[in-house]
Amino acid sequence: MLIYLLQGMTFGFAAAAQPGPFQTYLISRALDDGWRRALPVSLAPLISDGPIIVLVLVVLSQVPVWFEHVLQTVGGLFLFYLAFSTLKSWREHKANKPAAFHSARMSVLKAAAVNLLNPNPYLGWSLVMGPLLLKGWREAPIDGIVVIFAFYSTMVLGAMGIVLLFSGARSLGPRVTRAMIGAAGIGLAVLGAYQLWQGAISRWWS
Repeated sequence: MLIYLLQGMTFGFAAAAQPGPFQTYLISRALDDGWRRALPVSLAPLISDGPIIVLVLVVLSQVPVWFEHVLQTVGGLFLFYLAFSTLKSWREHKANKPAAFHSARMSVLKAAAVNLLNPNPYLGWSLVMGPLLLKGWREAPIDGIVVIFAFYSTMVLGAMGIVLLFSGARSLGPRVTRAMIGAAGIGLAVLGAYQLWQGAISRWWS
């Protein structure tokens, strides 16, 4: 059981720390809304990953390769939408104006959508977590449960750490906060362009 606990925690930490669409969106909300409103966004993988796990373990291995390319393209377009929203917040951010807080519920749902449209969780569960979960479950169901618990508890705690870290940057002043919001928006746009490029190049070479 200990080996499954350690593996789940290791992959959970890597998933939280690895730069990607979810982390970038998390940072943008922490900068724009503060830690109290952004902290619930850390729970988004608990909403989005259920369907991903089921899809990967039951269906994904049987669908054609082009499905991943379509997912990358749709995810790239959605990231552009999030980049536009973030850059709009950057443009409207003023020192003498209270922040236009986003609904915590909508922020969580958007973050969950980021995960659903991002191929990384599908690939991670297909190549790493899925086989590990099945192996642990076959040896003993408790081992499979330990893998899931260790992975998501570590990932959520890591995401909360990101929120607390970047929301602290708000105390550096409105100019710094505004600059970081802009950087987060640009980061989302770059990730969106990268996903579109990956979808196009994969479809071209497949």
